[in-house]
Amino acid sequence: MHNALGFSDLLRLIDERSAAFRAAIAAAPSLDAKVPTCPEWTLADLAEHIGEGRRTWAATVAAGPASTKSTGRDVPMPRERDEILTWLEDATRELLDALEAAGPDQGCWAWWTGSPHTAGAVARHQLQQLAVHTYDAQITIGAAEPLPVDIALDGVDEFLQTCVTTDSAWPHEPATMGYHATEGRSWWLRFDENGARTVSETTPAAECTGTASDLVLFMYGRHELGEMDVRGDRRVFERLIAWEPA
Repeated sequence: MHNALGFSDLLRLIDERSAAFRAAIAAAPSLDAKVPTCPEWTLADLAEHIGEGRRTWAATVAAGPASTKSTGRDVPMPRERDEILTWLEDATRELLDALEAAGPDQGCWAWWTGSPHTAGAVARHQLQQLAVHTYDAQITIGAAEPLPVDIALDGVDEFLQTCVTTDSAWPHEPATMGYHATEGRSWWLRFDENGARTVSETTPAAECTGTASDLVLFMYGRHELGEMDVRGDRRVFERLIAWEPA
């Protein structure tokens, strides 16, 4: 697993993205605004998801190795915006304190199969969650910014390892696809009867090129396939988007 970001970098960037998320919430004309990239949610719903989710992961990390996810502290989101901002900041601090106390190698529950079940892997995934949801908040207020390059480059790698790698059999003919970041990094993904996994450089059936930020936002469904620079057999990407492994 390539990870250019060290544990201290992950914690610093979680703090930084959390602050950027709060800045978008603070700047919003109304927290009742619909989030275009999460159409079932308002900004208030998104804020609640961020605060409650970080507390749950803080408790999960603090619990150490476990067979189930822990329940976060029940701290309902306040109604006033200033209090919501403080509530969000407290949730981030709770997560960062738990991660710092655990250290990168401590085991803990996680839902994925392709990345380690450690506090370090949780920190890595939490950074991506906060980065993408900060984009969601920013686009809602008309101030969308690309994900910072260092976060996005690690985000492509992290998504492929954590969210795509699986032992579930690929239900179509075997295929390889390539992702190319204009910042100079590439990844190759192989699908076959043994599941999905990253592989070394190869000739893919389909390739997707864009900035690392655009690649991450595509992977998380914030950009459509039609917005991306795709070459080769587009059906491979269409099948991946539609695939729901067991």
